Amino acid sequence: MKILITAPYHDKAQHELQTLFGEVTYRLWKTKGSAYKEEELIQLLTEVRPDALITEHDEVTEKVIQSYPTLRFIGVCRGTPSNIAVETATHLGIPVFNTPARNAQAVAEMFIANLITFMRHTLAGIQWLKDEKWETGAHTSYLQFKGNEIAGKKIGMVGFGAVGQTAAHILLHFPAEIYYYDPYYTAENPAFTKVSLEVLFNTCDVIAIHLPVTGQTRGMINKDLIGLMKKDAVFVNTSRAIVVNRLDLLAALEQKKIKGAILDVFDHEPPDEIDYKLIHHERVLATPHIAGATFEVENHHADIMNHALKSYFKDKQYDIKQLVNKDIIH
Repeated sequence: MKILITAPYHDKAQHELQTLFGEVTYRLWKTKGSAYKEEELIQLLTEVRPDALITEHDEVTEKVIQSYPTLRFIGVCRGTPSNIAVETATHLGIPVFNTPARNAQAVAEMFIANLITFMRHTLAGIQWLKDEKWETGAHTSYLQFKGNEIAGKKIGMVGFGAVGQTAAHILLHFPAEIYYYDPYYTAENPAFTKVSLEVLFNTCDVIAIHLPVTGQTRGMINKDLIGLMKKDAVFVNTSRAIVVNRLDLLAALEQKKIKGAILDVFDHEPPDEIDYKLIHHERVLATPHIAGATFEVENHHADIMNHALKSYFKDKQYDIKQLVNKDIIH
């Protein structure tokens, strides 16, 4: 089997695929500066004539798949296969694999780092120092930038998947109290407390959003829930912007109903006027969708993909979580 890889894939992982399947052709999308567009990908598939495709951000549309319907599988090195025409692949009997949790450690670390930065007024303190405002004998910095610790705080996770769980296990060592809402998480752990959304928003000092985008989660976090937050609570979203009603969040900030927000995702990227109102708000710490942007993530997704492919094709384990379209299993 010849596998075309356009996703970042480290040398060891490529060698593992060669050992498992035979041949690998590596055409990294980053080398050309952008993901392969629909027609570019069709041309590449026609040129290479692979038996399978492992991609990351390329446009694997209905037209692409129908133009090359003999693929043995499609692997997408992302947590969600939003750039893949999964329904078309399923109709043609092509299994689609993804790499859930590839960026769990990266996002969890940045969530905690930004939370500390926000609660300790680190950025303001750095700017004060760079502006040379430190006067002889003054205790201004000690008084002006005094913040809060994570230790002892109640941290509420809305969605308790890989990112939420990874962050929760780290936060336990501060120590912090972990509360979560997730109707799909059933492996209860006595270290964490499962609560309703209303209880979580009403009692926690930090509300962290870790939700996927589904029909149920779009706009799920609205004024009714945000209105339950304590006045000194911090709102954090490092998952998807569309699950939060941004106007309701902006109103809560402008009316000083909450302490502040930490945001890594926005309704429009690049941001529109309303997004920039959030970004420029004095009580918002905003980053440009980089929570999952580490070099290690690329290593993680290659390892996760290889493990999934070996399990499915060599070990005949078909009911694996990395298989997106489980409907193809008969």
